[in-house]
Amino acid sequence: MEKRTLLEQKAKEIRIHTLECIAHLGVGHIGGSLSIADVLAVLYYNQMTVDPTNPQKPDRDRFVLSKGHGGPAVYATLALKGYFPMDMLKTLNISNTNLPSHTDKNKTPGVDMTTGSLGQGFSAAVGMATAAQMDKAPYHVYAIIGDGESQEGQIWEAAMFAGNRKLDHLIAFTDYNKAQIDGTTFDINDVDPLDKKWASFKWHVQSIDGHDVMAINEAIENAKQAKGKPSMIILNTVKGKGAYFCEGDPGSHNMPVTMEMAQNAIERLK
Repeated sequence: MEKRTLLEQKAKEIRIHTLECIAHLGVGHIGGSLSIADVLAVLYYNQMTVDPTNPQKPDRDRFVLSKGHGGPAVYATLALKGYFPMDMLKTLNISNTNLPSHTDKNKTPGVDMTTGSLGQGFSAAVGMATAAQMDKAPYHVYAIIGDGESQEGQIWEAAMFAGNRKLDHLIAFTDYNKAQIDGTTFDINDVDPLDKKWASFKWHVQSIDGHDVMAINEAIENAKQAKGKPSMIILNTVKGKGAYFCEGDPGSHNMPVTMEMAQNAIERLK
């Protein structure tokens, strides 16, 4: 299968299973989960070196979802990759689940860092990349942060450290869907110009269409060639991408989703 076709198909499958698992619960972080489906497809099906049969393999690439509320999309991806049975997706955020609302490395196979308190996951990713640099380890560390999360001071403390330490095994993404829990980022606390901000912190910066799988793949390849600098890939995305009932809606951060809504959205995706 041609690469673009494969990656687009995987992104579609991630969206479908994300919709299903949130609908099974009846409510969830739908908007910011669906907006990262494309980058997850590229990472797990073309770029990252991982082994679902050995989730703690020492030389594996690491992935940190700093915007931990996007966990449902990560769970869908991990299930599709074979880290755990697909049926486990039906346990999202129920009592005693191994798939909590925000990602937890102590509960879910394949999750490298517990996240949810915004800003902290990114610092952990920088710490992982620092360890890789000190150990001269071959793996890359990938992290996704949110645009609302980018209003956190901790993000920029970590960014300053990573740039000064020349952590070129760190490749990060901003899910720039321009919407957060209370409205648009422009209205709440504008983070523009993101590209110039990251460049000023000594990062290699690219800004791309976050729903174009081949653009994402090419940007990651470019990032791997940027020696002596960590990389930030700004993904221009649409919140709720692929779900007709919430696409582009800031209110989709966390919302009720019925099985009927999910099935209608899935039919439109097929």
